[in-house]
Amino acid sequence: MNLSVRLVGFTALAAALATACAPQTSGTSSSAKDDKSGTLRVWLFQEVDNRPKQQVVDAVLAGFEKAHEDTEVSVEYIPVETRAQRIKAAFNDPKSAPDVIEYGNTDTAGYVRDGGLLDVTREFDAWSEAADTDPTARRSVTVDGRVYGAPYFVGVRALYYRTDVFEELGLAVPASRAELISTAKRIRAAKPHLYGLAVGGAYTYGALPFLWADGGELATGEEGSYASALDSPAARKGIKAYTSLFGDDNCPAAKCAGMNGNDTVTAFASGKAAMAIGGDFSHAAVEAGKVRGKYAVVPLPGVKPGSIAPAFAGGNNIGVLKSTSHRTLAVDLMKRLASKKTQGELFDAMGFLPTFTDVRRQAAAKEPFVKPFVDTLAAGTRFVPASPAWAQIDSSLVLPTMFQEIVSGKKDVAAASEDAARKMNDAFGAAG
Repeated sequence: MNLSVRLVGFTALAAALATACAPQTSGTSSSAKDDKSGTLRVWLFQEVDNRPKQQVVDAVLAGFEKAHEDTEVSVEYIPVETRAQRIKAAFNDPKSAPDVIEYGNTDTAGYVRDGGLLDVTREFDAWSEAADTDPTARRSVTVDGRVYGAPYFVGVRALYYRTDVFEELGLAVPASRAELISTAKRIRAAKPHLYGLAVGGAYTYGALPFLWADGGELATGEEGSYASALDSPAARKGIKAYTSLFGDDNCPAAKCAGMNGNDTVTAFASGKAAMAIGGDFSHAAVEAGKVRGKYAVVPLPGVKPGSIAPAFAGGNNIGVLKSTSHRTLAVDLMKRLASKKTQGELFDAMGFLPTFTDVRRQAAAKEPFVKPFVDTLAAGTRFVPASPAWAQIDSSLVLPTMFQEIVSGKKDVAAASEDAARKMNDAFGAAG
């Protein structure tokens, strides 16, 4: 999956296919060397417009090279499409491997299982800035209580809505999930050419807040030992609420069952939907669409009036490969790339939300559009099971298949969630 937040969840299948073609790792060994000079290699993800990111990174590297004599840094911006295969190959071939990489926060457990990431718990805990790291972001670099990187940026989703449509129809902004569903259907009834709320059967990270808002869980257990909870009463209640939005009275299943997150945001930006669940990273796309100047954003409402539904905390991390022969330098570079200063500059340049709570507050004060997303983060976000099995679960479309079976009428919520839970448990078992 493209581990830039803007595409998280949408390219997981492509990454999995790439991973499937990659050689199996044989257990990367830690280098005994800790050279204090030489060249460090860094792999970062290439963005759609990479120039702003590169300018921020270049400034970091200039400071790093000035602080460390006889040291150079070589950065390669790697395409997302080949990311999984290249990183797997690097784990197997330390001689060609980078020292530092950017990686997606849902990949942590799998990379640790493959023996590719360096345990930096000691250095992270001693880092003065780490105390202000958002707890969910810290969990995204943690496996079995050990830390394997530094959070780089985070992304969450909130509710985009058309202010012009709401004003025309005299509608109040939904304050609860029940109001969200009823408002969506009222809009569709009044304006049949619009989706009330654009939803997608393949939009896993837009659906999860419904499940979590009812107290449901993807899985129960601890790192290394999980069991699916999709078939629990609480999870089924949330699944039922989400799938109730697929139909002629809101978002017809024939058109919406196959939509993913990009599709729902595109529908909103192009004026075909009155509401959509989009990320902070969707802001630019909406601003470039037909609804510019005619929309606003609020946190996605939870079950209780005035509450905020828990959102998935997507994002990327910076890690050091276990095979590095420049441990001290690589860890220092990791911290510089993920520092408060750098994250603030990346927000200014790219719109990436900082993982430090204080830097995020500063960003919200600077750019009003960020506030609903910061409020969502402050209300508490959730994450996927910290298991290497998640990559298999995500790439094999376990959740989208479940949603699509329900909205197509092939299975009811109980049967579809039971089948999905079984598939999840098979994946957890295979991952050990």
